[in-house]
Amino acid sequence: MLCLFSATLAAKSIVVLGDSISAGYGMEVQQGWVALLQQRLDRHDSSYNVFNESISGDTTAGGLARIDRALTQYKPSVLILELGANDGLRGLSPKIMKANLAQIIKRAQDVGSHVLLLSMRIPPNYGKRYTEMFYNVYPQLAEEMKVTYVPFILQDVALVRELMQRDGLHPNHKAQAMIADKVWQYLQPLL
Repeated sequence: MLCLFSATLAAKSIVVLGDSISAGYGMEVQQGWVALLQQRLDRHDSSYNVFNESISGDTTAGGLARIDRALTQYKPSVLILELGANDGLRGLSPKIMKANLAQIIKRAQDVGSHVLLLSMRIPPNYGKRYTEMFYNVYPQLAEEMKVTYVPFILQDVALVRELMQRDGLHPNHKAQAMIADKVWQYLQPLL
C-alpha cells in the first residue's frame, strides 16, 4: 500500500480545462482525445496523470470560476486550456473571452504550471469581423503571455462529415485520435 501511495505522490499531473470537445460529448469518455492522451503517456512510460476537468457547454467564465479549485487539487505541471468555443457560439465579447482566458493562464503560471492553449474557430455565419476577432484571441494571448498554443485543433476534422457528429459541431469517436495526435505534438516539449 505504501508503494502505491508513494508512486501516486511521484506522479505529475496534467489538467485539461475545457468544454464539450474535451469532455467527449456524444461518446464514451474512454473514446475521447483526453483518454487517448493518457494512454499515449502510459505507453511512453510517463509519470503523468491526466485529469479531465472539462464540462460540456462551459465558457471561459465558467473555466475561470473553476480554475483555482483545479490548481489547488491537482497542482498540475501542465494545464491544457480548451475553452472559448461556447463564448463564440453565444456571440459573447472576444474582449471578455480574452480577459477570462488571460486570468486562467495567469493563475496557472502563478503556481508554476506550463499552459498549452488549444485554439478554436466558430462557423463563418457569425460574420468575418467577429470570427476573426474571436480566433485572433488565441495567438494574441500566446504571444502576450508566452504560452504555447495549438492552432485550430479541429483543422483536419471540422469539415469532414465522416469525422463529425450529426450536429456538425462536435467531432465523433473517429476523430479523437487525430485530435490527440495534434495536442501531443505541442504537449510533448512541455513535459
